[in-house]
Amino acid sequence: MTNVAEELRSYWNDRGPVWVEYRERLDGMLAPLGEAAVARLHPDPGEHVLDIGCGTGTTSLELARLVGASGHVIGVDVSAPMLDEARRRAADAGLDNTSFVVADAGAHQFEPRHYDGAFSRMGIMFFAEPVAGFANLRRALRPGGRLSFVCWRSPSENSWVTEPGQAVAEVLGPPAPMDPDAPGPFSLASADRISSILTEAGLVDIDITPHDLPLSIGIGATDELVRYYLDLLPATAIPENAEVHVIDRVKAALGAMVERRRTPDGITMGGAAWLVSARA
Repeated sequence: MTNVAEELRSYWNDRGPVWVEYRERLDGMLAPLGEAAVARLHPDPGEHVLDIGCGTGTTSLELARLVGASGHVIGVDVSAPMLDEARRRAADAGLDNTSFVVADAGAHQFEPRHYDGAFSRMGIMFFAEPVAGFANLRRALRPGGRLSFVCWRSPSENSWVTEPGQAVAEVLGPPAPMDPDAPGPFSLASADRISSILTEAGLVDIDITPHDLPLSIGIGATDELVRYYLDLLPATAIPENAEVHVIDRVKAALGAMVERRRTPDGITMGGAAWLVSARA
């Protein structure tokens, strides 16, 4: 599992600048999901909160505003480039009750029994060893401390990922099947698996609620949106030696998909997630 953790760390550091570049578009898409999970956590002034997989810091800054000057938020992520952006934004906002740590939250040695809450917006599905990772968070929480996170349900329920995937597959064929339980955006797609992991990790009062909503991909010219999709595709999605005419066909397929989805308000696609809460 150590190799898996190292591979994930390498991936998110290599890809971090891309996520920084598209921060505003990604935040626009994910904001309603984060807001629903924050509402479940209900952070109070003076509380200490962990933000797991905080990325460029959008949720950390929101949590910091909610806990106020007497509270504190620690954003944790393996991606140094994204945390550099998070620190810059926190400084610009004058939020000195926020700090950021480059670390794997599933293994990092947090101060034990210290935090009132742990939160994650789509950043908690990447633990190399999920039971150990959630147990590590439980140890960091004070007795009765709250965990609240949002994660994706299955890919088939999320057209924001299936439709671009189908467009690429029209040209390159279907991708190789992946282990659904391997660390990745859909590793917690099963409610039964989430419940089993959290229970084994020692968490209690587990609640797993489906949450469906349209997700805004935003506005922009077709070429701009095609580039966005290409930049966010897994590195293995298009072979390194793919010829120019093949890449052009992929771009055309993605462009057609974008135009099918275009409305006067931009591109909107279906999203399906789990809202999960538990206590230490």
